[in-house]
Amino acid sequence: MEVAIVKYSGEKSGKKAKLSDEVFGIEPNDHAIYLDVKSYLANQRQGTHKSKQRNEISGSSRKIKKQKGTGGARAGNIKNPLFKGGGRVFGPEPRNYSFKLNKKVKTLARKSALTYKAKDNAIAVLEDFNFETPKTKQYIKMLSALSLADKKTLLVLPEKNKNVVLSGRNLKNAKVTTADQISTYDVMNADNVIFIESSVSKVETLLNKE
Repeated sequence: MEVAIVKYSGEKSGKKAKLSDEVFGIEPNDHAIYLDVKSYLANQRQGTHKSKQRNEISGSSRKIKKQKGTGGARAGNIKNPLFKGGGRVFGPEPRNYSFKLNKKVKTLARKSALTYKAKDNAIAVLEDFNFETPKTKQYIKMLSALSLADKKTLLVLPEKNKNVVLSGRNLKNAKVTTADQISTYDVMNADNVIFIESSVSKVETLLNKE
């Protein structure tokens, strides 16, 4: 598959980028995508939720009323979960939500996600460029030139570029990542994926190596 390479100003460069069928043209595996996205979201969870159990509540442990003869239900101490301020029964405990996912499944998921974007013509390739200083207006101008200002975009750089990252950081629907950090979730969450020319070959090399 070939995609026309454009300049970040929106002008045509006259060049074309060839997208490898091994990465952008496979038979997509929906279950692999599901597992990789589930793993990504699970890893984002802090897992620090906690509520106090009965044995962790501060308060007296004396029996608050006699067992029989009151006409009401029997009760122990003030830490009883039935009372306001008492401990919680089976409350949340700190835990790690992450789970292991094989490298081959992750690779298949990324290839499947990129294939879906290629089929939907939602991939753009830009000539290599750099911003002299971090400037959000310049990043917005670039998206407008590509007619993507009102869409969720993922810009894939060959390597980290501080000026470009800072330029797009404050935009709600724009995300910047590098070829070695590209994730299935980011690809599927974006309406359009924008590759820098030199990042295409890097992504293909990384995904075909694993």
